[in-house]
Amino acid sequence: MIKVAIIGLGAIAPSHIKAYKELNEHYEIAALCDVYLEKAQQTAAEYGLNCEIYQDVQQLFARGDIDLVSICTPPYTHAELAISAMKAGLHVLVEKPMASSLEECDAMNRTAAETGKLLSVVAQNRFRTPMMKLKQVLDSQLIGQVVHAQVDSFWWRGHSYYDLWWRGTWEKEGGGCTLNHAVHHIDIFQWMNGMPQEVTALMSNTSHDNAEVEDLSIAVCRYNNGSMAQITSSVVHHGQEQQLIFQGKKARVSAPWKVNASISKPNGFPEVNNELEEKLQQLYNSLPELQYEGHTGQIYDIARAIKGEKPLLADGQQGRQTVELITAIYESASTGQAVKLPLGSSSSFYSREGIIKNAKYFYEKTSSVTSFASNEITTGDEK
Repeated sequence: MIKVAIIGLGAIAPSHIKAYKELNEHYEIAALCDVYLEKAQQTAAEYGLNCEIYQDVQQLFARGDIDLVSICTPPYTHAELAISAMKAGLHVLVEKPMASSLEECDAMNRTAAETGKLLSVVAQNRFRTPMMKLKQVLDSQLIGQVVHAQVDSFWWRGHSYYDLWWRGTWEKEGGGCTLNHAVHHIDIFQWMNGMPQEVTALMSNTSHDNAEVEDLSIAVCRYNNGSMAQITSSVVHHGQEQQLIFQGKKARVSAPWKVNASISKPNGFPEVNNELEEKLQQLYNSLPELQYEGHTGQIYDIARAIKGEKPLLADGQQGRQTVELITAIYESASTGQAVKLPLGSSSSFYSREGIIKNAKYFYEKTSSVTSFASNEITTGDEK
């Protein structure tokens, strides 16, 4: 039995708790920890957990019998907590984004290598049947080389969303919708399509004058083979629709699932390639459903990795690549220049201090509340 502790009992923690409880043949929730002790006590009572409650993470780490910790705290705390946990001998599952900077991501990955502990970064949308099927369809290369990809991460958040004490600042949240909402689909995009060579981006704050950070960004990515991609990150889109579209030389596929294939008439105009569409649809239909999805799927993946049955699907290196692409968007949008990848320590946006100093500020954060009455959270389109 893998003994688990959960640090941070905010809006995303219930997703972890429910997953561990569903996988109770593998996991036991042994401890909860939060700076607000009463929040941890209320969570334990709400979910019927017979576990220890902590306010001090160091006391938790000193127990000696915890195998895995879920870190569900604000992004600026991720690196310090993850590094301390791994040095104390614990495996780590850390919520997205992995950290507030590439410097912190690199420190986390170094610690994982030095300690031999597993470091998994939450990427729960990889663990959904439609996404896994789409990845396998792309890997089949039936659509040919991808020449254009489109990422639409369309969310909507009201003005009060950024009143929460840690949101809406470069120091504590690390960014706006690009880092904290589009991270889901940017992760899937780079997992499926690889990392680009160059990023050019713009960003704005159109609707939230209580936040320093962006509520809308648009990025164009260029690859060595000439292909391109566009990424839109938003919390100003009514309807909250998310999609990924991959246009190959032979066909188009997407999530939510849709397939189109064209062949040329003698005059160059298109006609439907029914044979290829049917072949792609048959492949998609033949692929298996996942046993567990979302956070539960990822937490099951970690159990198998701890037992040595398979490598992690979403490890610290994958988490770093997602932060790297987001960092490039912020650097380009703040400087007005195209940014070459990969990014290393020479980037002025490599460290958290560099981001705080060089990022574009839109408004001064003037409102701050400790918490909201409702912890309801949405984590993206499951289709």
